[in-house]
Amino acid sequence: MLGKALVAYQDGVLRWVGLPPELLRDVMKRLEEGESTWPSRRDVVACAAVCGTWREICKDIVPSPEFGGMLTFPVSLKQPGPRDGIIQCFIKRDKSTSTYYLYLCLSPAVLSENGKFLLAAKRNRRTTYTEYIISMDPKNISRSSNGYVGKMRSNFLGTKFVIYDTQPPYNAGSLVSCGRGSRRISSRRVSPKVPAASYPIARVNYELNVLGTRGPRRMNCTMHSIPASALEPEGMVPGQPTQLFLPGTSAYEESFRSVNTASSSRFSVTDHSLDFSSSRFSEVSRVIQQGEDDGQAKERPLVLRNKEPRWHEQLQCWCLNFRGRVTVASVKNFQLIAAPLLDAVPSELTQQAQQQTQPSSSSSASDHDKVILQFGKVAKDMFTMDYRYPLSAFQAFTICLTSFDTKLACE
Repeated sequence: MLGKALVAYQDGVLRWVGLPPELLRDVMKRLEEGESTWPSRRDVVACAAVCGTWREICKDIVPSPEFGGMLTFPVSLKQPGPRDGIIQCFIKRDKSTSTYYLYLCLSPAVLSENGKFLLAAKRNRRTTYTEYIISMDPKNISRSSNGYVGKMRSNFLGTKFVIYDTQPPYNAGSLVSCGRGSRRISSRRVSPKVPAASYPIARVNYELNVLGTRGPRRMNCTMHSIPASALEPEGMVPGQPTQLFLPGTSAYEESFRSVNTASSSRFSVTDHSLDFSSSRFSEVSRVIQQGEDDGQAKERPLVLRNKEPRWHEQLQCWCLNFRGRVTVASVKNFQLIAAPLLDAVPSELTQQAQQQTQPSSSSSASDHDKVILQFGKVAKDMFTMDYRYPLSAFQAFTICLTSFDTKLACE
């Protein structure tokens, strides 16, 4: 009832102008606490979309997913997931159009299609690479869309991927240098304070199967926008976006007021910096690596690797414990955990890393054993995706998309 009363203000917002800020804050705090699940949580989003004053109050009251464990505003898609818990989502695949849709689970049932739409991706095959466009608009998945939030590209073999974000990370200065140029983006879609560029925030590599034996895939993810120190007890992910509505996506405030279930001027400047020839891919990796070598060990990027499955003699297959969230065996299924620091740093820093990690070896071991992201099949074109801190929904979604690509050299 309180939510309906607050939303009704839009027909007579002037009557709320004289409301004391303390009283308004108290009312909105009660609304936030009472509407803790979707679709009723859309009322909180509606309040934040009224004006700057209401938006600032919501920003102070509504916790980020890291501490509140809930996705509320569009910016939540670019913020880390909860530290103490997971966010359960599912992905629906449409093979006929090569599109993928990410939904927030609204029901504990694995096969339930009751979900809130979050992101969409479209795969475009080129001669030498494959490109995935990520958008908040399920009806217009393109870089010209106002809902465009990032992209991902792979090499010809589908074994190496680079994830690009439109939002600058904390180390944007070193990452943007990986490209010779940046594609111009419509001024309607970005804030004047935000550079119009694509930032390579992560790399996903699949190991080549040189022996030709059948077995599980091996993958590792280097998160250039997340320092390895983020997993420490007092660690954090720096450079998180703070605006409730991502720059340029104000038109999608409405998408966060409703539950969508599974049922502009444009600049045409070619971005040659993202051509994925083998030499170009090596250049991107080399520049990123140089930036990593210039930093201290504590600022090195977080590296994730897939948890190795065990061989089940009775079932005669490789198995992982997905705790009931995955029901169909598939080579696409995986769980990601943090790689030990000793595997993520060069040999010359090994001794130093050992000395730094000895005092907290027990806590570090438990942190590295935690499953940060898991993805698996539950039906023909339906997959579950569960993630937690320090990954965001956008990062987790793009990593899962890499598993859909055919990898003849890895299987």
